[in-house]
Amino acid sequence: MRAAVLFVLAFMARAETVTFDRTSEGKLPDGWTVAMTHQGGPPTWHVVKDGQSNVLAQVSTDATAGRFPLAIYDRLAVRDGAISVRFKPVSGSVDQAAGIVWRYKDPGNYYVVRANAIESNVALFKVERGVRTALEPKNSPSGSYAVVYQVPKATWSSLAISFHGPRFVVTVNGKRLFEVEDTTFSGAGKAGLWTKADSVTYFDRFDLTSETAKAK
Repeated sequence: MRAAVLFVLAFMARAETVTFDRTSEGKLPDGWTVAMTHQGGPPTWHVVKDGQSNVLAQVSTDATAGRFPLAIYDRLAVRDGAISVRFKPVSGSVDQAAGIVWRYKDPGNYYVVRANAIESNVALFKVERGVRTALEPKNSPSGSYAVVYQVPKATWSSLAISFHGPRFVVTVNGKRLFEVEDTTFSGAGKAGLWTKADSVTYFDRFDLTSETAKAK
């Protein structure tokens, strides 16, 4: 008679917290790369002073609607885990948006969740071969692409995404907002920050956790 073998999955986590106080104003922090999806003027990411703290800001103001500036954190690739960031929409007439990117392959292929202070909503997209497609929140009316949420202007808020396999959970200011399922990008990828059009947005405290399942 064969003995039964029981496998238990343990999760090993690697966590990083990135702040910007050690980076001089006007500089891009070490470990970050600037990129952009679609056309328009080049993005400008650098550290600025906000109160007593240094924060990472996207400060270019090209109003091209389909322009998505990216700042990618190069030091860790993540398949499953969680990311959170503090953000402050500062200005923008077309958009005032802040986003988190994960499973990033290149400027044409990644997931992004974004909060928009002009539209007063939060939405999750995939960008595949350069085409941005909204992913419908679970248990929402058919055809919904975003969840209504009053994103305050000129005020610090927090945005978070947890991702495990095809399941993504979005949290804003500590409130679980919605869940999405999608299988387009299943492997590990880099993470980063995102804005849109003429959004001038500040970011601080980029927290990233990578989880690895290991049989015991």
